[in-house]
Amino acid sequence: MFRLQELVDRLGGELHGDGNVAVARVATLEKAGEGDLAFLANRKYLSQVKDCAASALIVGPDAREQLADRALIVTADPYLYFARVGQLFNPQPAPRPGVHRLAAVDCDVPASVEIGPGACVEEGVELGEDVVIGANCFVGRGTRIGRGTRLYPNVTVYHDCVIGTDCILHSGVVIGADGFGFARERSGAWVKIPQTGRVILGNDVEIGANTTIDRGALDDTVIGDGVKLDNLIQIAHNVRVGEHTIMAGCAGVAGSAQIGARCMVGGQAGISGHLSIADDVVVSAWTLVAKSITRPGVYTGNLPLQTHGDWVKNFSHLRHLDALAKRVRQLEQQSDGPEDRTPG
Repeated sequence: MFRLQELVDRLGGELHGDGNVAVARVATLEKAGEGDLAFLANRKYLSQVKDCAASALIVGPDAREQLADRALIVTADPYLYFARVGQLFNPQPAPRPGVHRLAAVDCDVPASVEIGPGACVEEGVELGEDVVIGANCFVGRGTRIGRGTRLYPNVTVYHDCVIGTDCILHSGVVIGADGFGFARERSGAWVKIPQTGRVILGNDVEIGANTTIDRGALDDTVIGDGVKLDNLIQIAHNVRVGEHTIMAGCAGVAGSAQIGARCMVGGQAGISGHLSIADDVVVSAWTLVAKSITRPGVYTGNLPLQTHGDWVKNFSHLRHLDALAKRVRQLEQQSDGPEDRTPG
């Protein structure tokens, strides 16, 4: 339970109304009740506020006058403020220090670390303070895990990987599996290329359930500080992802692609291998990035469903669209000539 004044003292913002109003939860405008703190991030939902039973609201400066009769916290970014309040109300559970009797651990364990039942931590692993390794996790030899990082149950981290501080790895994540590297013989048989690099995760990285990040073939696969990956994402070997980039579910990144900082990649987008994406790029959902992107901006490339034959025919026309537009301009210029003008 927090009073509004306490929230403003901790998180900033402007208090309007009674600072002694107490709130214990964050909620939507529709479902908020007594003791709840709701937020209005978009003015198009302003009409819902009159029926909102929340004890207080987080709003932007443009809504302050219309809601002068309510207890308010006014801030430039209500949605961000809501996120910070949510963290305050719902902190991560503190580690319960100790190694479960059903865990197999072959390394030194700081007194503040929690290791759950069925976990296996091999020799040479380095664990920072307040690390949590959930039930049935596997951490391979020589791996380093930084302070405050949490592995939820059934996470697998292969050997020699590096995971930074304050990271969250959700259930089913696999870090450091072999990249998809094979050479082909004349017979058509495939010869495996040993994957001898590592995976390096920066600080404050969050990885969603069942996401996989492959180790590098020779160099490392590197995920920068503050990167957020949704569920069911595939990051191939030798990929580099810049700091504070975010990717939605089912996106896929092929080998040796380099993605800049602060990018946003939509769900089920695909990024081809060996290309570069600049900083501050937004890739829309379902988009296939097949060539490098050198400038910031929003990029979209998808077509409605159609038969393969129709798609081939239409794409053939699309490839010649620039030439067609140039031809149309030439015809328009010719039609504007003196011989084509009707006498007045």
